[in-house]
Amino acid sequence: MSAGSRVQKPVSRAERPRLGRDFGKLWTAAAFSNLADGLLRTAVPLIATTLTRDPLAIAALGAVAFLPWLLFGLPAGMLVDRFDRRWIMAIANTLRSGTALVLAILTVTGSLDIPSLLVATLVFGFGETLFDNATNAIIPALVDDRGRDRANGFMQAAQVTIDSFVATPIAGVLFAVSLALPLWVGTAGYVIPIVLAILLPLSAARPLRRPRAVLDATGDPTDAAAVGLSAATPVAAPAPAQDATEPRVTAKEAAAYLWRHRYLRALVLFTSVVGCAFSFAQAPTILYFLDEMRVQPIAIGFVTAGIGLGALAGSLVAPMLVESFGRGAVMLGANIGAGACLVGVGLAPEVITGVLAYAGLAFSVSTWNVPWGALRQTIVPNQIFGRVLGIIRTFTWGVFPFATLLGGLVARYDLRLPYLIAAGVTLVATAVACRLLLRASTFTGPLED
Repeated sequence: MSAGSRVQKPVSRAERPRLGRDFGKLWTAAAFSNLADGLLRTAVPLIATTLTRDPLAIAALGAVAFLPWLLFGLPAGMLVDRFDRRWIMAIANTLRSGTALVLAILTVTGSLDIPSLLVATLVFGFGETLFDNATNAIIPALVDDRGRDRANGFMQAAQVTIDSFVATPIAGVLFAVSLALPLWVGTAGYVIPIVLAILLPLSAARPLRRPRAVLDATGDPTDAAAVGLSAATPVAAPAPAQDATEPRVTAKEAAAYLWRHRYLRALVLFTSVVGCAFSFAQAPTILYFLDEMRVQPIAIGFVTAGIGLGALAGSLVAPMLVESFGRGAVMLGANIGAGACLVGVGLAPEVITGVLAYAGLAFSVSTWNVPWGALRQTIVPNQIFGRVLGIIRTFTWGVFPFATLLGGLVARYDLRLPYLIAAGVTLVATAVACRLLLRASTFTGPLED
């Protein structure tokens, strides 16, 4: 077996690398940004329910949140690869902070309506494409391959912890006090990450450089070995004079890299199908708990906190599961668990059972996100990572709006039906892609002699 195709080895706790202070800055910036995201993600749909109870209209807000990944995913990736990633993070949060401020003013003046919420949600989504692409692309510059599952786990844990256990309960309470209050707090929450992003080291500003030959990978683990490197092997950045003469990798070449990488291409297709199923199912979530489970608006944040407990557990457990069983087995198990929990949500007789099933779904999704994020960072050369990630999210997240709207349309007839349909799609897709998912463990980090 070639070096490039070694099965991923378990890592003992003693061998775990330190993530470092610079990663701590990135993590903190993401945490504060997630605080603002969580406040607005909870407040905007709740505010919308004071204006309409139409499931399709509520679902439209979720759809619009993903629309920027269809329209702006690739351009965002190109910006991340060509410009200072620290400043991209700062600009993205400046944009989101300003939008939240405008939304708060409209609420206070009584001028708020559904179109205003849709436009604001769209702008939040555009900022998210920039911020998330940049933070994902920076991780490989701060953390080597051995620590990336842990790094992604910590990032996922920060998102879930702040979003679910801090932001959403607070947002529900603030909403009960005043419609505009969570919007004011969200406006302030985006400011701190702006400063932290600028304070990141210079290594976070630009992509790691790797030999151009790596871009010819076709997706087999042995391809990287053929050129003497894995796709994750860092190479020292060249001197400015050399960099000036180095051919610039275009978006077309990044797209061609993804297309030629058979394994990554197939996994992106699978992710798109399952992600659409999740978006379809989650379209009526707010109304599911408000109308079907009879939860009061002030308690919605506490319900989502219970769901977030599952997501947090998945984020924390996923790196340990990967160390013990490998990425492939974890990715397969996460999708089986997600399908089973969707059935549980659709058939839940009362709110406690519904929350537990939804928490199981959140656990499964978080467990998937950690190895999937680390796998992308391992496979894709860092100098084109932003563009490749942009293409991936354009193709996957870009179709989520249509699935969300379709889920909202189905929810007009029955708020439970989208969960059951999504469960069937998820389980069938996972059965078809079983071997594909298990093969994820054959992609490793830097080659060993």
